[in-house]
Amino acid sequence: MTSSLIRGRPRRAAGHIAVRVGHAVLGGVAGVVWLVLPVMTSVTQDPVPAAGGVTASAAQAADGASATDYVLPLVALAAAGALGGYGYVRRIRRTRSRTTPGSPSPVPPAPSPADVERQARASLVLADDCVRTSREALGYVDGATSAEQALRAAETELAAAFAIWRRYEEGVPEDAAGRRQALVGVVGRCAEAGRRLDAEAAGFDTVWDAGDALAVAEGRFRQLAGWTGTVAAALAGAGERYGAAAVAPVVGYVEQAKDRLVFATSRLNQARQAADSGDGEGRRRGVRAAEGAVTQAAVLLGGVERLVEEVRAAAELVPAALTGAEAELTGLRGAASPPRPAHADAVLAGVRGEVTGGPYDTVDALRRIVRAVEGTGGGRSGVIAAGAELVARSALGAADDFVGTHRAAVGAEARALLAAAGRSAPADADRLARKARELAERDVRAHGNPFAGEAAHGSGVGGVVLGGVLLGEEGDGGPVVAFGGPESRRRLG
Repeated sequence: MTSSLIRGRPRRAAGHIAVRVGHAVLGGVAGVVWLVLPVMTSVTQDPVPAAGGVTASAAQAADGASATDYVLPLVALAAAGALGGYGYVRRIRRTRSRTTPGSPSPVPPAPSPADVERQARASLVLADDCVRTSREALGYVDGATSAEQALRAAETELAAAFAIWRRYEEGVPEDAAGRRQALVGVVGRCAEAGRRLDAEAAGFDTVWDAGDALAVAEGRFRQLAGWTGTVAAALAGAGERYGAAAVAPVVGYVEQAKDRLVFATSRLNQARQAADSGDGEGRRRGVRAAEGAVTQAAVLLGGVERLVEEVRAAAELVPAALTGAEAELTGLRGAASPPRPAHADAVLAGVRGEVTGGPYDTVDALRRIVRAVEGTGGGRSGVIAAGAELVARSALGAADDFVGTHRAAVGAEARALLAAAGRSAPADADRLARKARELAERDVRAHGNPFAGEAAHGSGVGGVVLGGVLLGEEGDGGPVVAFGGPESRRRLG
């Protein structure tokens, strides 16, 4: 059924047109009357006798005056017709070009597939940042049950969004309509994750305000400051024992942690001064910024300590893995095709040479042993399986630490691969996590550091901006991010 608004528009337009035409006709009639009136008068009335006789020149003058009377009515008639026609044409043009309340608004063009894909990428990055920030913030409060539940729900939505995106990148679905719908699904899931967190942001603030957040942050800061020297010494020792390649994934982490702690020192001092002066908002901003910096310093130092332990564990596992791999290859040699065992034998021989030759990257050596056996279809149990789990756990932890502490520069592809690695079996998890770390490092190199000046470097602002603790919109680093989704994460300006 046609809408009454749409049906009413032609009638109103027709009514206006009729008025215009009526004006034109009325003007024309007036002109005709004006034209005919002198004629009617001259025909119906008898001529007045001339007193004392009228000369011929006087009669001619009268005829001339009579002709002049015809000119003005003709001009009026022409003017009335022109005005009527102009009004009619103008009305038609206005009706065709103007959007009226009764007519449908112009429909904007649909977003292109590239636009929808860019929106999906941006949604994934923002949702992942919100989840990571909220998870870090929850580490400073107790009893925020609703916020914890909201975080778990947001994590579920985000995981689903990453899974859809991963299939999209792999070409599933194949048809254009299905692919567009998949991207819409990614955006919708990310929006729901943000909505869940936004809904609990105010409640989280209430719980946070109820505790002594400043004292908690200062206590954790002091613990990290004392831990830094211990971690640095452990890293140096591992590098000497196992070689530079073994500790390469965490090179620079201790320095970055110190950088975060320098920033935390200044913000804790500001928060303490604000608290003493009764500036509640200033205290909140200072403490929240310090919390983010302290958390990331802990991630960096924890990553170093974890890698040192993994290198040691791998060193203990490599000899047993070599023996187990050789035993598996011996059992498979009769059934496998010759090239595969031959290649595996070469890999194992190379690893054995490294073990006897001096310092070597133990985690990478264990990785090569695992892959050599997996290439033959074995390695599903025993020491090889344990080695595969250690290697995958190491790659996942290293990638997650890097993305989390450099998230202002890391794009959707690296995050999606990392999410896929977390859902995969050990062999695939190792491969995907290493690729995610590689892409994340590429993103950071391309991003650069807009706060690389000497003053910013000395204050630690550049590191916390790169880590996503501050939004980086101003010279001092900009607003502090907080628990919540897109609508509430920047409430601490």
